[in-house]
Amino acid sequence: MGFLSIFDRDSVLDASAITDALYIAARPRRHHVSGVRELRIDLVVSMIWFRPASELMRPPFQLVRLPTIDNPLFPIPLWMLRHGVEAALPVLNQGGRVLVYCLAGRHRSVAMACCILIALGMTADDAMRLVITRRPVADPHAPHIERRIRAFEQDWFARETRDS
Repeated sequence: MGFLSIFDRDSVLDASAITDALYIAARPRRHHVSGVRELRIDLVVSMIWFRPASELMRPPFQLVRLPTIDNPLFPIPLWMLRHGVEAALPVLNQGGRVLVYCLAGRHRSVAMACCILIALGMTADDAMRLVITRRPVADPHAPHIERRIRAFEQDWFARETRDS
């Protein structure tokens, strides 16, 4: 896959159902919004710097932007992962659906989805295994991504223990 092909995605939304209510996708473009609607998504979590399609910033969607870069030198801040999880949990607990995306749906969105699954009670290992099973292109074991997932797991359970 060449660099330009990342930006010239097919007309079909590249999204994978991780659970009935949690999806990971490559960057949805304007022509993918109907596909996002068909999934009945309530919350969209963007993990990239690019501005989302304007339709994703209006109802019926809620949008949370957590602009990060996919680079081992700039790890995803834990506060960003917590912010995304804290936005997703109420939506999921009310029966809503969440779509998390990054540029290719391989690293940053995978990290966020794994953190959401951890907050829902999974271990980091179980979350990563499920994501790989449901989205084969996902790479949660990239060292800079796995480190953030495991750091989130420790931080999340330490906070849960402290708060109870």
